Amino acid sequence: MDNIFLAELVGTAILILLGDGVVAGVLLAKSKAENSGWIVITTGWAFAVAVAVYAVGQFPAGAHLNPAVTLGVLASGAEISANHVFQYIAGQMVGAMIGATLVYIHYLPHWKETADPGLKLAVFSTGPAIRNNVTNVISEIIGTFMLIFGILAIGHHFGDGSKANVDLQTAFNNGITPLIVGILVWGIGLSLGGPTGYAINPARDLGPRIMHALLPIPGKGSSDWSYAWIPVIGPIIGGVVGGLVYKGLFT
Repeated sequence: MDNIFLAELVGTAILILLGDGVVAGVLLAKSKAENSGWIVITTGWAFAVAVAVYAVGQFPAGAHLNPAVTLGVLASGAEISANHVFQYIAGQMVGAMIGATLVYIHYLPHWKETADPGLKLAVFSTGPAIRNNVTNVISEIIGTFMLIFGILAIGHHFGDGSKANVDLQTAFNNGITPLIVGILVWGIGLSLGGPTGYAINPARDLGPRIMHALLPIPGKGSSDWSYAWIPVIGPIIGGVVGGLVYKGLFT
């Protein structure tokens, strides 16, 4: 699968299917996983990341699955053309929308049974525990900084250590690396996810939020567009800063 767009589409669709899927299982009425809690959600997202990276990490795209990763890797010094950046982000957005649609279909009977429109939105996109634009953006910046810094460190450790630039494809060919990336996301969710629900990925939040607005979900309510810029801008800033800091310290 040499096509960057297709690899990112497939990987991100898997990520969102399993990630938003665990949120749906915990939040939607009459699901067997209903009310099983934050530990289940963070664990499900960690496994979602690991499986998605295993699925497409061996291909030249390197399984970014996240515009913040693409921009962070670029900021770290990797040579990525503008055309490839577009392919990465386009694939991630389309994949996220497909994954969210599959979650909608999978839980089809449960939307009508769930009374709270806020829970329905939470399946698709993140929202703050305490709404404060400044602190919410800062939380997303810190969480995404940790994600990108951690991915670059893992990639450098398991990749070709002689290279100044981290080669994620080489790193992800190591059998344990995607699992360690999943553990990184698990740690971020447990430690830093409480304030905003840790989007740490613009495509993960924006793509499903668009589908929430478009899909015929019974009693779905607002898609909360007034908040939607925060899980886009915060992760982009955090990703770029993470890449720059890693480059400054270690390359």
